[in-house]
Amino acid sequence: MSAPGRHSASTIAQAVASGATSAVAVAEETLARLDAYDSIQPQIWISRASPEALIEAARGIDARVAAGETLPLAGVPFAVKDNIDVAGFETTAACPDFAYAPETSATVVERLLAAGALCVGKTNLDQFATGLNGTRSPYGSPRNAYNLAYVSGGSSSGSSSAVAAGLVAFALGTDTAGSGRVPAAFQHLIGFKPSKGRWSNRGVVPACRTLDCVTVFTDDTTDARLIDGVVAGFDAADAWSKALADRPIARKTIGVPRRDQRVFFGDPESEYLYDRALARLSELGDIVEIDYAPLQEAAQLLYSGPWVAERTAAMESILASNPQAIDPTVREIVSVGLETRGVDLFNGIYRLAELKRHADTLWESIDLMAFPTTGTTYRVAELAAAPIALNSALGFYTNFVNLLDMAALAVPAGTRANATGFGITLIGPADTDRALLDVADAYLSIADLPPPPPLDLEGKMQTVKLAVVGAHLKDMPLHWQLTSRDATFVGAFQTAPEYRLYAIANSTPPKPAMVHSPDGAGIAVEVYELGIAEFGSFVVEVPPPLAIGTVTLADGTSVKGFVAEPRAMTGAQDITHLGGWRAYIAQMT
Repeated sequence: MSAPGRHSASTIAQAVASGATSAVAVAEETLARLDAYDSIQPQIWISRASPEALIEAARGIDARVAAGETLPLAGVPFAVKDNIDVAGFETTAACPDFAYAPETSATVVERLLAAGALCVGKTNLDQFATGLNGTRSPYGSPRNAYNLAYVSGGSSSGSSSAVAAGLVAFALGTDTAGSGRVPAAFQHLIGFKPSKGRWSNRGVVPACRTLDCVTVFTDDTTDARLIDGVVAGFDAADAWSKALADRPIARKTIGVPRRDQRVFFGDPESEYLYDRALARLSELGDIVEIDYAPLQEAAQLLYSGPWVAERTAAMESILASNPQAIDPTVREIVSVGLETRGVDLFNGIYRLAELKRHADTLWESIDLMAFPTTGTTYRVAELAAAPIALNSALGFYTNFVNLLDMAALAVPAGTRANATGFGITLIGPADTDRALLDVADAYLSIADLPPPPPLDLEGKMQTVKLAVVGAHLKDMPLHWQLTSRDATFVGAFQTAPEYRLYAIANSTPPKPAMVHSPDGAGIAVEVYELGIAEFGSFVVEVPPPLAIGTVTLADGTSVKGFVAEPRAMTGAQDITHLGGWRAYIAQMT
């Protein structure tokens, strides 16, 4: 199939309301998109409306428009995470033995339907919303729509992939530890996580009832505002709902983690993209480094403290009656809650109150925070090998937000070489939701981000970019080792001015040694792209004292490249002043 065109919720609603198109026409186009993309990722969905039911619902919307109703979401197709009730669909929370048929829809869904939106179906998720990666479901693992080898992010995996793939204009998710933000970052989306209580939780299967937030994935901030305008508001049927409030952000002082506290889990691309995002944000206000340690301590309470017991409470019945129905990783996580003592819980509450007081004082010196949404991303195969440890890494910058009652908005901040998204999260005090959208608009207007890459419709070949500096350069003696592996030339570059170049003594053919040095210079390199398997076979052939490490280019990006062991310096000639290996060979000639 070819990649579908994208239509925003606001565009669709305006077209249907004005008569430029009909809800039936939108529904028919949506059904064609769904059918085509089923050949790629059917596991996005747990259940879907039948074509007949969707068309009939669209006819009803057209009749309402014809009768003069003002419908802010007229004919807009949307999806719902399958831990949120929609009448006419089972709610499974990605656990077939837990499934039930709700008599009524969740409040948020009722409000969307009343506004004229079309519910396409229920999306896949990490079972019981326990996970940030999207691989913990018996219905399969939704993949990143831009690189199918990588995780979609979770737990709102299917919802994010449905929007990323252009199947629906928006989709509802939920967020307890980052489930509405991590998938947004990975898939180049806006992830709007409202303040606790702004959107009703009635009709939502709880993960941690005191922390849960319904969220939305959209392509842009305009649609996030639109959905918030429809859904937000007090609901007397939800014990955690609160009166609607909109708090402004008066200044633009932006708090960020201290550099020594930033963790990117060995992902230099994420570090580079975050630094670039901060450079853009500095045009909006002062960047102020803050101590992340207290926020990180609060984050640890979610999975390493007594709040695990709240997840256990939400699953108590099935955990007792049918534990084998639960995903093994999910069961391992929530079973710990059975051992939580009341004393532990109260001590945790006391400590959280202290950390909350500290967090509240932060707002006296900063207006908002801008954190990486995640420090890195992973392949599906990697999560399968280390499901708990890698999942924990994904929540490093997200887990504290709901515990400390903050609003958060995930926005795109760049694209990795593997086509997955990198994002930042704008975080503010409770009730600053609309103000964060304004900040996001200001940031995105100057961020100079390229559009998202093409969708991965076939499964991308996994590749690595490799910088070569010597005998592997074009027309040099070992260049054949690249051409024989079908390596693609990316371009000629300079390294960052942090390297020195040496000619290794007594080497045949002559070989250079590039060494990181604070008093170095930019060195000419060529960058090639080759498949992961081919890269592995290439590395096997690299002879000592050479090695393959990470090389930083002049624009700040990082690639794999040739470096050298210390023994390469024995008797070596420093040729840094020549700027590159070609100049040295020319001088020899």
